[in-house]
Amino acid sequence: MKVHQQYIQLKERKRGFHLITAEIEQSFTEIKEFKKGICSVFIRHTSASLAVNEGADPTVRKDFETFFNKTVPEGDRDYIHNYEGDDDMPAHLKAAIIGSSVSIPITNGRLALGKWQGIYLCEHRDNGGSRNIVVTAIGE
Repeated sequence: MKVHQQYIQLKERKRGFHLITAEIEQSFTEIKEFKKGICSVFIRHTSASLAVNEGADPTVRKDFETFFNKTVPEGDRDYIHNYEGDDDMPAHLKAAIIGSSVSIPITNGRLALGKWQGIYLCEHRDNGGSRNIVVTAIGE
């Protein structure tokens, strides 16, 4: 059994749902050393999240953004935590709903995602800045 862990700094992105699968695969080349295993991707922030979903059609990403903006609206006067603006608390809530990590099987040195699947960085802030993730592979 072997384990490899790596920190990856993602470039700054605007608010929305962004595919980062290729960026992870390019940065985490050690995955090629694993015949089978599991890969965990964890984001080290509380106002952005990670998800696995439809990776082919960009309208899906727009619809995700629309849904979450309707579900968790900004400017709600009942929110107390708004130190960094109207998108502050809604970003934390969206991140809590979606989650901070994803686990993907590894098969023959590659992420075993389905044909239409990709890993999303879900950026919930207008100006979230660059984001840091931790990628850990465990297997043989």
